Order: sequence, then structure tokens, then C-alpha cells
Amino acid sequence: MASFAVPAPETFRSVETLLGGRGVLRAKPQTALDWIDVIRQGIPAAAVESVLKAIQVSQSDLAKALGIPERTLARRKREGTLNSEESAKLLRLARVVGRANEVFEDSETALHWLKSPNSALAGKTPFSLLDTDIGAESVLDTLGRIEHGVFA
Repeated sequence: MASFAVPAPETFRSVETLLGGRGVLRAKPQTALDWIDVIRQGIPAAAVESVLKAIQVSQSDLAKALGIPERTLARRKREGTLNSEESAKLLRLARVVGRANEVFEDSETALHWLKSPNSALAGKTPFSLLDTDIGAESVLDTLGRIEHGVFA
């Protein structure tokens, strides 16, 4: 079912950039354990703006993909920091986007794939499944299959 494999360090560097880099995160996570500390401390809300700009979706669509009410997301942006649960959800989304960028080797192609219905995902868009761990794992599994030529 769900894989607990730790992504390669390259994925984390991509994720770090997507979340606004060291300037936004106020940290330079090198390992999975480093990311745990970032999540527990709460990811700065400026990372939300970085993600919005990078993946070109509305705040409403991002809130749905994160499984966070839009008003809560707006409030967190004003407050300046996401709580640990919201941080974990944002990191999960960033990991999937980063992985799609790796597989397709082009951010525009990756974003198009994430926003398009996919028969391997029961006709749903990958982006619409990111609000749950199982959905995100299904998307990551599909990306792995694409990478290995199982799905064209």
C-alpha cells in the first residue's frame, strides 16, 4: 500500500526551492530528519506564496489540494507560520510537485500532468488527490511507473 521510502536528497533540494529556499524556510534541511524539525517548528507562511507562484494555482485550489480551509490558510498567511499539520501537508504537496518535475524534467510539463485527468488515477487529476496521504502516495506511485515506462 503506502511506501515509507525516504526521497533522494535531490528531491529535498527541489522541495526546498519550491518552498522559497533558505530565505523563507530559515533552515537548510539536508535529510528527512531535518525536515521533521522544520515541520514541527512550522513552515513560514511565505512558503505558501512561493508555492502558489511556482505551481500557478489560485489560493482556493491550493487550499483544497492541502485539505486546509481557505480561510484558515489566509489566516495562517497573516499570522506568518503554518502549524505542524499544515506544514506537513504543504511539504507533502511540494514533494509530489518536485517529484513530477524530476520525472518529466520540465516544470511546465509536470504542472500540466498534475492538473490533467489521469486514467491511472481513476480519471482524477493528480493535484486533486494531494489532500490525503493515500492520494499523494498513489500519485507518487504513478510517477514512479511513468519513470520506469509502465505508463506512457
